[in-house]
Amino acid sequence: MAHLVVPMRVIGLAAVAVLSAGCLVGPNYKRPELAPPQQYRFVDSAQAESLADAPWFQVFDDPALQALVKNAIANNLDLRAAVARVEEMRARAGIAKSYLYPQVDGGARYNVRGASNAPSEGSDDEDTVHQSGTYGFQLAWEIDLFGKLRRQQEAMTALALASEQARRGVLVTLVADVATTYFLLRELDLQLVIARQTLDLNDQTVTYFQNRLDGGVSNRLELDRIQANRARTAVVIPQIEQQIALAENYLSLLLGRAPGGIARDAADSNSIERPLPPAIPPGLPTSLLERRPDIVQAEQFLVAANADIGVAKAMFFPTISLTGFLGGVSGDLTSFLGGDGAVWAVGSSLFQPIYQGGRLRRNAEAMQARFDAALAGYQKAALNGYVEVANALVTIQKLAEQRTQYQIAVTALTDASDLARARYDSGLASYIEILTADQDLFDQQLLLAQTRGAELRARAELYRTLGGGWQP
Repeated sequence: MAHLVVPMRVIGLAAVAVLSAGCLVGPNYKRPELAPPQQYRFVDSAQAESLADAPWFQVFDDPALQALVKNAIANNLDLRAAVARVEEMRARAGIAKSYLYPQVDGGARYNVRGASNAPSEGSDDEDTVHQSGTYGFQLAWEIDLFGKLRRQQEAMTALALASEQARRGVLVTLVADVATTYFLLRELDLQLVIARQTLDLNDQTVTYFQNRLDGGVSNRLELDRIQANRARTAVVIPQIEQQIALAENYLSLLLGRAPGGIARDAADSNSIERPLPPAIPPGLPTSLLERRPDIVQAEQFLVAANADIGVAKAMFFPTISLTGFLGGVSGDLTSFLGGDGAVWAVGSSLFQPIYQGGRLRRNAEAMQARFDAALAGYQKAALNGYVEVANALVTIQKLAEQRTQYQIAVTALTDASDLARARYDSGLASYIEILTADQDLFDQQLLLAQTRGAELRARAELYRTLGGGWQP
């Protein structure tokens, strides 16, 4: 049967020639023109250098945070699901690509047919049994003359790339959430230290006034006010502890484990007081189009929608297919695989839609509308990126200004609290001055801790909005 291969090769070469001469209908993708700002708001000058160019473990040089981030990357369940979706879309893109090639199937068929002859006088006719079988290989190939299959592959490849950007988006969000939750825990730890130190001071004050009352040199009103102030401080401690537990449980979820405490150095509870890292320029706004995963994902959706327009337009044109068969035929089961009967067949078909009630036209209109929606989504993703960066920049700036003022207030109120006690001991002031100074100092210390924690979280948010490198 070797001589039968020649026609198949000829057909194959002809099909390749036709395919190579084929065209792609529909528009080729071109990135839409956007008008990004020349520089980010609240930045003195535009600089190409960006905070997002540095890896996360250099931006956040904290061993405890780095360990948590690595743990989250390894065990987070949302990230695992995103990785699985990437694998699924890659496989689907491979399926779309497979339609560009011939489909070859092997098969065999065996039939038995019996015929009963009516007996007649003087006839010795008997029932007859006929056996037949065929085996061989069948080829089917749709010639992509107008690019329908190639456009489908282009669309599925774009969706696969979009799923990869979705995975990056999950990774960016995951590590940013780990960082911000960790900074929140550090802030709450510091608030708890402040609250407990203030409560110890309040206990000393209560003891002091109790002794004065017992000695007959004070009155019950002073002691009651001091005790009420002590209770006011004490109630803050369980509130902070509750927030710490909730933050630890959320961080445990990000780490892919059951709710529980987050191990951290107890001596590091005041680490939030360490100097903040110096400000790093955000870079040029145009870099967001290439760096932020949500923007790149939106563009890949746009690429897929553009390719779908080509698929819809290609459906107006003929579909050309080649078929072929090469095998053997036998009339006896004993010689099914060794018979001399060989068969081959070559055929072609053409299918041209004529009238389908406007179905193809409506499908093309639907694909164009999908493209328009994807274009709006891409433009919105870019604008949202610019807005988020601008928000993070102004938040960092204004929190730094607030932190400076809170620090001044804490320094002044610490001195005022000491002076109020000295003046009270000298008989120059009433207990109200002590009470007021202690209350104001406690409030300002908490606000200072909250502001420093918010500033650290804003820096993590800026790194996220810039599409920073969260690679492990």
